[in-house]
Amino acid sequence: MLSRVQHKNLVKFIGACKEPVMVIVTELLLGGTLRKYLLNMRPKCLDMTVAIGFALDIARAMECLHSHGIIHRDLKPDNLILTDDHKAVKLADFGLAREESLTEMMTAETGTYRWMAPELYSTVTLRQGEKKHYNHKVDAYSFAIVLWELIHNKLPFEGMSNLQAAYAAAFKNTRPSAEDLPEDLALIVTSCWKEDPNDRPNFSQIIQMLLRYLSTVSPPEPVVPLRITSSENAVLPPESPGTSALMLGRDGSRETTTAKGFFFCFNQCY
Repeated sequence: MLSRVQHKNLVKFIGACKEPVMVIVTELLLGGTLRKYLLNMRPKCLDMTVAIGFALDIARAMECLHSHGIIHRDLKPDNLILTDDHKAVKLADFGLAREESLTEMMTAETGTYRWMAPELYSTVTLRQGEKKHYNHKVDAYSFAIVLWELIHNKLPFEGMSNLQAAYAAAFKNTRPSAEDLPEDLALIVTSCWKEDPNDRPNFSQIIQMLLRYLSTVSPPEPVVPLRITSSENAVLPPESPGTSALMLGRDGSRETTTAKGFFFCFNQCY
């Protein structure tokens, strides 16, 4: 599956083999998981532009997966890895990812409960091996919970166990509070975790909503016209900052010089 999907926000697949044991080789990322990064920051929160920048990285990775008909099913901070400079996030751990054409054969053994979409449950608890149908919109729900966590730097459904959180979401339509969020941002979060999967936006729409919101909290700097006296002394205006430039605040103004490269990560399958 990984061999046919490539994106700058997906952990890069290098190779795999079956003998003598099954191993998967991916790029090495030294930034650690998003879960650890957030824990180390508490009780502080991420700068809003940083949080939205990370959210855009995640949404773009998910847009790529969905365009290839792949549902991740386990989107959570533990499966999001930071780059060495902590300026970007990459999606990892495709152990539960499945092609959408196979969703009718999906079982109840899916991702971590606290981030799971309510439709992964039933009014009658699924027994092990029992089949249930759902689609790619389960990832939109999980994204909403991750986005809420990025903004608040708190565990969603705090005070509940994973199973209690899952039950509250599935049978009581309970969600983390979005009342303290700016209106436009609250709309993104609440639309993504709607109970009816058909009412949730796709990731192309989510990206556009995030970009619109980002432009309100970090508007582009005005371009000052430059007077050019001759072609020899022409001065070109600086490049317009992209999303990565907006993320410079993730580690303050300090730059790192970590060497880049690949590492063989072996995941033994049993």
